Amino acid sequence: QLQLVESGGGLVQPGGSLRLSCAASDSIFSIRDMAWYRQPPGKQRELVATVTKGGSTNYADSVKGRFTIFRDNPKNTVYLQMYSLKPEDTAVYYCNADWYGITVWGQGTQVTVSS
Repeated sequence: QLQLVESGGGLVQPGGSLRLSCAASDSIFSIRDMAWYRQPPGKQRELVATVTKGGSTNYADSVKGRFTIFRDNPKNTVYLQMYSLKPEDTAVYYCNADWYGITVWGQGTQVTVSS
């Protein structure tokens, strides 16, 4: 089964930047949609951004203009570039893929935005 491993989280000051990576254990070339979700403390998991096989993207209103999702199919990796981070972006960030009808999640990476 496909495995997803996130990395790149950490502590950053408001206004700072981070790049999250999601490395897949198998080819992602045939996976139509890949996504990043996040779960803030005490809240439900929410969709942050999606990227299709062809590179089309979609974003939650709260991150539009600040976050960019992109995929590198030859490297089997999906990225989330985050700029102008705010305290409300603090959350565990998860990578997600629909792999032949099976929903696959990574283990998550913590992002904390605080001064």
